[in-house]
Amino acid sequence: MTNYNEIYQQSINDPETFWGTAAEALHWTKKWDKVLDLQATPVPRWFAGGELNTCYNAVDRHVESGRADQNAIIYDSPVTGQQRKITYRELQQQVSRFAGVLKSHGAKKGDRVIIYMPMIPEAAIAMLACARLGAIHSVVFGGFAANELATRIDDAKPNIIISTSCGIEPGRIVEYKPLLDAAISQAKHKVSCCILKAREQATATMIDGRDFDWEKEISNAQETDCVSVAATDPLYILYTSGTTGEPKGVIRDNGGHAVAMHWSMKNIYNVEPGDVYWAASDVGWVVGHSYIVYAPLLKGCTTIMYEGKPVGTPDPGAFWRVISEHNVKVLFTAPTAFRAIKKEDPDGEYLKKYDLSCMDSLFLAGERCDPDTLFWARDKLQKPVVDHWWQTETGWGIAANPLGIQPMEIKPGSPTVAMPGYDVQILAEDGTEMPAGEMGNIVIKLPLPPSCLPSLWGNDKRFIDAYLSKYEGYYLTGDAGYKDADNYLWIMSRTDDVINVAGHRLSTGAMEEVLAGHNDVAECAVIGVADALKGQMPLGLIILKAGVDRPEEEIIKELVQRVRNQIGPVAAFKQAKIVKRLPKTRSGKILRGTMVNIADGTPWKMPATIDDPAILEEITEALQVLGYAGK
Repeated sequence: MTNYNEIYQQSINDPETFWGTAAEALHWTKKWDKVLDLQATPVPRWFAGGELNTCYNAVDRHVESGRADQNAIIYDSPVTGQQRKITYRELQQQVSRFAGVLKSHGAKKGDRVIIYMPMIPEAAIAMLACARLGAIHSVVFGGFAANELATRIDDAKPNIIISTSCGIEPGRIVEYKPLLDAAISQAKHKVSCCILKAREQATATMIDGRDFDWEKEISNAQETDCVSVAATDPLYILYTSGTTGEPKGVIRDNGGHAVAMHWSMKNIYNVEPGDVYWAASDVGWVVGHSYIVYAPLLKGCTTIMYEGKPVGTPDPGAFWRVISEHNVKVLFTAPTAFRAIKKEDPDGEYLKKYDLSCMDSLFLAGERCDPDTLFWARDKLQKPVVDHWWQTETGWGIAANPLGIQPMEIKPGSPTVAMPGYDVQILAEDGTEMPAGEMGNIVIKLPLPPSCLPSLWGNDKRFIDAYLSKYEGYYLTGDAGYKDADNYLWIMSRTDDVINVAGHRLSTGAMEEVLAGHNDVAECAVIGVADALKGQMPLGLIILKAGVDRPEEEIIKELVQRVRNQIGPVAAFKQAKIVKRLPKTRSGKILRGTMVNIADGTPWKMPATIDDPAILEEITEALQVLGYAGK
């Protein structure tokens, strides 16, 4: 089968044969009893009874098959001026020794390990070492503040945390150790061991008996073999923002994940073993898990770990340098990166300095790619620019243009068509299927394909309530959109109040909680407003307590700082406006969606349930002062 429609239909009509065949490409220590266990709860499970090790498949398998001297990881850090190349043989040695370190500190199959690190090779080595032992890693993005890390410590209950002395941003050093110490002291769960990779840019103060130096530990460590785990055992937990502000621990299993990752590399991205693949993201996000670490290594590719920005490290030609210098075949990044490059270098002058003939295609994901950005990238690169859509929950593309199967026409604004295994449907509120061109809730009919979450960590009920309860037999994506006459999918908006800032899903509820904690604030709402660079930006609307007569600028400055301290710079919270009241329904629900439409200048209808329509005029005026709502 070489035709997309045939392959897709087989995956839907006979998923056991389809994914059973795909799974044969990997090494299993025990073959599965069932490709798909339909009796499992809360959702069907893949490769039940099978056993494997993800690290073995990503590292050792390639050493044994003749790729030992091929680069596995190229680390390129313009912020430090350093580069390192790590072959598959070297990676195997480093990972097996670090697994020995973890083992010496008591880590075993099923234990949790938190990794709080920037974009350095040690982050990938730590992830793979956990996988080698069957320990479950949870990577926390280094931009998160102490209390966000603390909530994840309390939920995952790790025995060990792996971190570093600092992360490096253009123009500043972010010391990790004080944040780590603060998080550990805030958390109710007590962590007995921290392993820290020292970096020359900052020195970490070590606590005797709890903190251990990475280099010292690894120099004394024994190499450790891979531990066989059940295909249905968790590989990792990755926290995503929920609408309540409480993080949701998405579980990824070992078997289905490895199969889907390996399959996607050829079929979606059209890469082969030995090709250089670059996902310009961060290991703290799902893209980093899937396409910096696991998928390229499972395929036997060379992956790039880039510690830098699209602009400013040192200039808007940074991406082109990396592609040209390291012979990158496929680049995968967020539209935000390209909006930043386009803003700094609209005519693409920097691009002219580099030979990009090695590059086959550009993939974009993380937020909807606006057509302007897509056209600009396509015109400047003269390569296919593919927008694709997926979620932390799925781990890989729900909809994409399958370049390795059959390249399809690119329609700017659409992530193209559903990928094999994803039976994507558009449903009305009452569960009836919407006709082509009409908007509704985007859902996926069960069973979900391999790699998708089987549940949330320690909370089946929350998983069922959030994703499975609205329509029986379907997974609710939380996105709204439609299919056109060609079955192309169009993603139009989130159906909840999670906003998308530069590809990072952030909870407005969590930000509101922080703002509401300020002494002068009586009530507040945070909405996501359209932003040319980042897709969306948070904007706070604040009602002050009676009697507060301090300068507005002073209060807003404090609020911005609070969000930065408690959620982190990643929230990008920079603008707020004090208002007299907020628009609400009669039952007291704040009309956030209506305010977003007003701010973005998109058509809106007066909500039937609004308590006082005059408030919307007041909000419009307040937003106009900030440059929104048609000004």
